[in-house]
Amino acid sequence: MADPSGFLKYTHRELPQRRPVPLRLKDWKEVYQEFSDETLREQATRCMDCGIPFCHNGCPLGNLIPEWNDLVRRGRWRDAIERLHATNNFPDFTGRLCPAPCEPACVLGINQDPVTIKQIELEIIDHAFDEGFVVPLPPTKLTEKTVAVIGSGPAGLAAAQQLTRAGHSVTVFERADRIGGLLRYGIPEFKMEKRVLDRRLDQMRAEGTEFRAGVDVGVDITAEQLLADFDAVVLAGGATAARDLPVPGRELDGIHQAMEYLPWGNRVQEGDDVLGEDGEPPITAKGKKVIIIGGGDTGADCLGTAHRQGAVEVHQFEIMPRPPETRAESTPWPTYPLMYRVSSAHEEGGERVFSVNTEQFAGKDGRVTGLKAHEVTMEDGKFVKVEGSDFELEADLVLLAMGFVGPEKPGLLTELGVKFTDRGNVARGADFDTSVPGVYVAGDMGRGQSLIVWAIAEGRAAAAAVDRHLMGATALPAPVKPTAAPLQ
Repeated sequence: MADPSGFLKYTHRELPQRRPVPLRLKDWKEVYQEFSDETLREQATRCMDCGIPFCHNGCPLGNLIPEWNDLVRRGRWRDAIERLHATNNFPDFTGRLCPAPCEPACVLGINQDPVTIKQIELEIIDHAFDEGFVVPLPPTKLTEKTVAVIGSGPAGLAAAQQLTRAGHSVTVFERADRIGGLLRYGIPEFKMEKRVLDRRLDQMRAEGTEFRAGVDVGVDITAEQLLADFDAVVLAGGATAARDLPVPGRELDGIHQAMEYLPWGNRVQEGDDVLGEDGEPPITAKGKKVIIIGGGDTGADCLGTAHRQGAVEVHQFEIMPRPPETRAESTPWPTYPLMYRVSSAHEEGGERVFSVNTEQFAGKDGRVTGLKAHEVTMEDGKFVKVEGSDFELEADLVLLAMGFVGPEKPGLLTELGVKFTDRGNVARGADFDTSVPGVYVAGDMGRGQSLIVWAIAEGRAAAAAVDRHLMGATALPAPVKPTAAPLQ
């Protein structure tokens, strides 16, 4: 069991230091410095292995957190990665990108800082790759069943790996020119270097998963062909329909959705020939006054990217009020707390503006030159303008990072004839099944915009449902159930 007095010996939560801002803005490498094994084992010792580990409740994957914390404490790295991989296909992704809802659910967090669960998870998997513990796990026997997975983000990759290891012949289709979905072209390099993604894809290829990039299913392959060629289909294309801001001036050049902007930065880091005569990609923040509308993670990704491209000024707007410095009373332990957070991108500069709404964009000669906005307050659940708070702000580049409203319906989903929920997501039953027999859905396409940890959990669960459909039974784990009501 864990050291019962560990949290008394090591009372302070420690995390790795971020590289100095002036240094890290010169490159696109991950921002954190190395974390010593000795310090990590001390942090793992803080885990109490409590009788009811609420961290399990905070994690959709059901990660065996107290178990691998104690294994790290004892220096048993191989055993630790086995326990971690038992519930999570890609801790190298979640350890970098997940907001760690497990941590605010930590029992120690009631009256101390919680255990550094996310950092311990990351160190386990990075140690495992360094020591050669992560190897391909191909199936011992093939089932002669074929499965198509549409989309190569975290949900699609998790479903594909589980189904491949179960012995099915799995083909992953991705409409972009490289595999990875948002992991490839949505997450900036400074949050997750793409070598981390590529080493996982190498493992999956060695296990037998086939990847087909540059194939837009519903255009290059019809839905009819898809259903004829495969015994089952998993839809994991994500919620890629971005929320827009339909105000006067929206048509001006220089106003872009975040996902029109972010991929160019990643393509430059991939070495693609996308630079113009000025040495910059088609959409860049270099030398510009930038306004980011949206205060979430995607907005922060735009912020960090703009810093590295050389923006002269950046403002980030958020319509919601500034959260409190500590856990809000409305989100008590063990829920995920509403509170003010500072990401690495926020630390690098820019001005965050809360409780503000954009009224219209201004422009000259067809290009954006600024915007008009005002402050808002919340009354009876609605945003109300604060009279006399109007202001104008110059901008050469405006990035819309207000989230996503659901999957794109034209093309594959329309051809398949799947039903949708009243929120526009693909409707699904109690076993991740859609209204079309043999077609399943996992991740944001069925759930709506959510966290990477939910995408992986749903990919694993959908894989179990598909395996059961194909074989009559399954030994694959199903950590979660769909959130949507069962199909009628």
